Amino acid sequence: MADAYAGRRERLREHCGASGADAALITRAANVRYLTGCPPCGATLLLTRDRAVLALPDDLPPDDTGEHLIAPDVTRLPVPAGTDTALAAASAVARLGVAGLAVEEHDLTVTRHRAVAGLAERVRLADVGQAVERLRVVKDEHEIADLRIAAEIADQALGELLESILVGRTERHLAMELERRMIDHGADRAAFPVSVGTGSHSGQQAHQPTDRRVEEGDFLTVVLGARYRGYGVSTARTFVIGAAPAPWQVELHRLVFRAQRAAREALGPGVEQCVPDQSAREILRAAGHTEGSPHPIGHGIGLEIREAPRLGPTDMGKLDSRVPVTVGPGVHLPGRGGVRIEDTLVVRPLDEGGPELLTITTKELLAL
Repeated sequence: MADAYAGRRERLREHCGASGADAALITRAANVRYLTGCPPCGATLLLTRDRAVLALPDDLPPDDTGEHLIAPDVTRLPVPAGTDTALAAASAVARLGVAGLAVEEHDLTVTRHRAVAGLAERVRLADVGQAVERLRVVKDEHEIADLRIAAEIADQALGELLESILVGRTERHLAMELERRMIDHGADRAAFPVSVGTGSHSGQQAHQPTDRRVEEGDFLTVVLGARYRGYGVSTARTFVIGAAPAPWQVELHRLVFRAQRAAREALGPGVEQCVPDQSAREILRAAGHTEGSPHPIGHGIGLEIREAPRLGPTDMGKLDSRVPVTVGPGVHLPGRGGVRIEDTLVVRPLDEGGPELLTITTKELLAL
């Protein structure tokens, strides 16, 4: 992995050089991790033409796992606890002979930006923009391997929950159990707060679990994701509890399943980002269903749960190979409930088998 991190830093150096900057100050946690392997801890990376300086708090506990080893070519700059590492790194800019410094203006507050400018005297500041985020879009095979493991953990936790007794338990309790099970199976943590919606709450977008108890005949929608070595996935499934599904439940589940399959099959290198969304939305619209708000059908995923690209109805960029994305349409009927089905996939060309499905828990309408 040391070579992979070094290659990423070199690509950022090339970008900075092309824009007239001879150094970059990287403060966004996910970007620091992408370039160094350092887990989120408030660290800042100062990247010059010939060195990489990682300013990090000096009170961090030792890493005994061996999972976050920092390469020998990255110089550590210990910073007293409570001190802003971005300011510590900025104070080193002048003595390193930096003339032009690119900073992440979208991450720095106005106060921090002013403080950096004050410390980096006679240094020209510029905006590095979303340069690192753009580098992160296409994943290497190391990153995809971590995503696969995260997906396996989420699938395993969900599979175990589905084998347990669910009637009478609250949404909140089920969500907490899923988070615990993912950690038990090796996750860093949940990639985002687990959502469990039952009955009239099922199928809702970003539902916050409540104390509502699972009842027989309910739809149960679970949205979860595990994070492994910093990389997260997202998956959603909808089931029926304790009884054979009613005809309207079968029909609604079949509709969302068809829409999700159409979106998945539309993924491919060179495909416009809006096409998967349009493929799913046409099926839902033909059946008379549309979301209350125009949520995109999916988005990129990796070190952050929402990354570029966005798969929305008006997004006109084109997909690349080895880009992990979520695909998750849903329909919610107010007062009755609904269905949401989501997967994490990696965009691949047809000669490599097409989109690689990472989350493999069955999408069938099971009666639990």
